[in-house]
Amino acid sequence: MDLELKGKVAIIGGASKGLGRACADVLAEEGAKIVMCSRTKEDLDQAAEEIRDATGADVLTYAGDLESYDTIKDLISTTVSHYGHLDIMVNNSGGPPLARSATATEEQWETAVQRSLFFFARMSREAVPHLKAQGGGRIINILASTVYQPIPNLALSGATRLGVVAFAKSLADEVGRDGILVNNVCPGSILTERMLSNVTSRAKELGTTVEAGLESRAGETAVGRIGDPKELGYLVGFLASGKSSYITGTTILVDGGLVRSVI
Repeated sequence: MDLELKGKVAIIGGASKGLGRACADVLAEEGAKIVMCSRTKEDLDQAAEEIRDATGADVLTYAGDLESYDTIKDLISTTVSHYGHLDIMVNNSGGPPLARSATATEEQWETAVQRSLFFFARMSREAVPHLKAQGGGRIINILASTVYQPIPNLALSGATRLGVVAFAKSLADEVGRDGILVNNVCPGSILTERMLSNVTSRAKELGTTVEAGLESRAGETAVGRIGDPKELGYLVGFLASGKSSYITGTTILVDGGLVRSVI
């Protein structure tokens, strides 16, 4: 299937590792021009070179902290100056601090709101005028299964990212007739550094091993295993494509059946 991504310009946040890297891999494989952003220049440059070598894709890197509004504005301005337009925004940020509802501190709440709520609003708001100028485009938010089902020590993830679900639904209504489609993707137990950090923290709390924690997480899914980041990347590639032309305002799980909710 041709996903009609050749020549499209895509920005991917948190793109040097984990889920962001997987999204960058898939979009590059499909012929998109990609702009990879993350905090650490060395990791970013290495990831970009690996993608260029593997796919021959046109890759631009931008090292910066996307918790800063000025960085977001400069990232999008740099992208449009370099490529002339923007077609796809993959909003992927670092996770909020690990915390429980009853004990989360003011500082943890402030970080969570900036990183896991304001970030998505700012990236989308700055992208929309450029997507409209193209006659349409895609905004894809990488969230978490916590919007459906709580996970111990991830209370701030669910609280802030559920706000993004509501924001995305409203935005989809506002820009749909401009050809801009807005969707959310929610990973469950997918093997990333973020997941390992949470499993490690939980293992220490329970006095068990990380290996046992990973085995337990795998056992909670319907398929009996932990997912690979690229399994989420493939869905993002489809949602970014011309083949997803009647999907907007929705939230899709990539969790191997972890969440048991029927809604």
